[in-house]
Amino acid sequence: MADALNTGLTAKQRADIAASLSKVLADSYALYLKTHGYHWNVRGPNFQSLHVLLEGQYQEEWAALDDIAERIRALGELAPQGYGAFGNLSSLKDGNPENEWEAMVSELKADNETVIRTLREAFPVADDAGDEATADLLTQRLQAHEKHAWMLRSTLGSK
Repeated sequence: MADALNTGLTAKQRADIAASLSKVLADSYALYLKTHGYHWNVRGPNFQSLHVLLEGQYQEEWAALDDIAERIRALGELAPQGYGAFGNLSSLKDGNPENEWEAMVSELKADNETVIRTLREAFPVADDAGDEATADLLTQRLQAHEKHAWMLRSTLGSK
């Protein structure tokens, strides 16, 4: 299927880019699930502010999932789907709803940093192929996750 495309990228380039985006998608989906779950289960004296913060983050993350998957499809490859596929690709672990708010926020900060590293690993693949569209998507996601990590660090009282 991917060989029929003639967009200036070789079939191998498209497959390599899609593979790196599949990891980005899996890590992003896992982070979305954890952020949404912690939004539901956070508790403590600052519940309201954390509930609102996490809601904004999971809504932004949810919207981005479609963009990442559709970029994989635009490259002529199939996007991974299902918990098994995402679990095999993602480096993030499930959250624990029993955690106190500080542990939840700390985990989400670390997980955003993991997604940032995954995004940075995908850049050379797109850049080497001259795939500006993927590089643009990666840049947008990098900016979003750096902002999320900053917000979470600040919530914890860190720089």
